[in-house]
Amino acid sequence: MKVLVIGSGAREHAIVRALTADPAVDAVIAAPGNPGIDTIALCRDLPGGLLDGPGVAHLAAEVHADLVVIGPEAPLVAGVADAVRARGIACFGPTAQAARLEGSKAFAKEVMAAAGVPTALAHVCTSLDEVTDALDALGAPYVVKDDGLAAGKGVVVTRSRAQAVAHAAQCLAKEGGRVVVEEYLDGPEVSLFCLTDGTTVVPLTPAQDFKRVGDGDEGPNTGGMGAYSPLDWAPEGLVADVVARVAQPTVDEMRHRGTPFAGVLYVGLALTSRGPRVVEFNARFGDPETQVVLARLATPLGGLLHACATGTLDQVGELRWHPEHAVTVVIASKGYPDSPRTGDEIHGLDQVGDEAWVLHAGTAPGREGAVVSAGGRVLSVVAMGGDLGEARDRAYRAVDRISLDGSHHRTDIALAAQRGEVSVPTQPTA
Repeated sequence: MKVLVIGSGAREHAIVRALTADPAVDAVIAAPGNPGIDTIALCRDLPGGLLDGPGVAHLAAEVHADLVVIGPEAPLVAGVADAVRARGIACFGPTAQAARLEGSKAFAKEVMAAAGVPTALAHVCTSLDEVTDALDALGAPYVVKDDGLAAGKGVVVTRSRAQAVAHAAQCLAKEGGRVVVEEYLDGPEVSLFCLTDGTTVVPLTPAQDFKRVGDGDEGPNTGGMGAYSPLDWAPEGLVADVVARVAQPTVDEMRHRGTPFAGVLYVGLALTSRGPRVVEFNARFGDPETQVVLARLATPLGGLLHACATGTLDQVGELRWHPEHAVTVVIASKGYPDSPRTGDEIHGLDQVGDEAWVLHAGTAPGREGAVVSAGGRVLSVVAMGGDLGEARDRAYRAVDRISLDGSHHRTDIALAAQRGEVSVPTQPTA
């Protein structure tokens, strides 16, 4: 099987790495890829960019791809998967209609309501008057979300009413701007990827990511500064419960609407005192959780994704997992997330050693074989260990060997879990 992976981030690097380890995969091509992906797969340009559906479909036909895997959310929402399927090529990733589960938070709320999925109370607002009424109705802490795609940075959670109103105003200023004002959900957050062919749902292992830029969850939201898996503190039966109460009803509802969802349904959860509640849906693998989830997946990835794309997921047996814990730490450029600096040379990539590996996120070729920063999140450093402590030690030792002027990273990824300090609020007894 020949697979074309669309995207250029650490998520795509993780997917390519897993695909190259699958004996059933003969070749992996990435477009546009990055310098890290280029060391393990063939990279091809996308002259029309990631959102050019006909261009992606043409490249897939040109390289005789048996499967196209679309990594980022923007091309899915733009209908790139539709263009690939129109050429008769199997594609992992939902249609533009189905990808609205991520493209519009208001639409996702509508689907959840129809499917009986437990989620936060929410008000969809198109004016500042509606926003202020919703903020007053739900109270602090305030949660205000941009209705559309915002690369993980469209959400503000704050006790400051002024900050909540300012964020809403910024979102509403866009053409067709809408915001969703939600009740605040207590409890730790969990990411669960559910693979689906539109009918069958197969969950992967849960992970937890770290959205805030600074240690102790301080500072603004980012695309994600690190992650770990498995979650030893999660309640027994959580995955089966989420599949039964969230993922399967959502997939069934989408099919009944005539817009079946095939790909990965990313379920972002809060484990609240009232039980699990959906924070958000995404229509693709999450970054950086993919880096740790795929590190632990022992079942070959290519066959799994192909089954999702061809409606044969019910024929896949039980998934196999490596028992080790995995941790990833993101190295971000100076100024991220507000105004990331690019063009700085990265040193020490060849000094990481065998205990960890580096996935490229925002990098570009520099002079004379050098690699330079080309984005906000520059690298994801991944390590595995017999327990979280060992995985953390290995990951941070590798991070310390890499040098990027002005870069920063969180030092507390998975630390609370390692110390046994993550707890799920107890549900009140009847």
